[in-house]
Amino acid sequence: MIVVEGVADIDDLDETLSTLDTVADEYGVTVQAFDARYLVDRGHLERAVALADRAFDRGENVARERSVEILLYAAGRRQIDDALEMGVGEGRIPVAAVVDDAGTSGESDAESAAAAALRDRLALDPTPTLDAVGAERVRAFFDVPAAELDAVDGDLTDLVHERVALLDVEK
Repeated sequence: MIVVEGVADIDDLDETLSTLDTVADEYGVTVQAFDARYLVDRGHLERAVALADRAFDRGENVARERSVEILLYAAGRRQIDDALEMGVGEGRIPVAAVVDDAGTSGESDAESAAAAALRDRLALDPTPTLDAVGAERVRAFFDVPAAELDAVDGDLTDLVHERVALLDVEK
């Protein structure tokens, strides 16, 4: 799995989504892009990919497409419409996109080529996007009240990782 990070100027969402699909098809990989302000770290994405793959392996997937299943797990939601909020939108936004060749460990040649194509076609400003958590946005999206943060030993990252993992339990 490769995570492509950067800031994108998205004028036409449909065109951008088409670009993601085209890159995925050309290189035979899965591509799912996120508004990075909803992500807590790379582990958030790694866990979503692993759980999505496990759901497909067990025949317990909610979505037909692997990319959408990854989105559902990253969002900790079973409803696609609810999960789409953490996808990319129009405007200048920080993006983190998963590029993954299912069934491979490490980085495959296809993933590397697809990641390079994605950076180029989206004209990403290569600013790291997973370094700063948008705490208020994340807390609101994952419904993490201040009282819950005060009551646990972990931090916001730990609670979001738990929400991602709990989606599997809620099925």
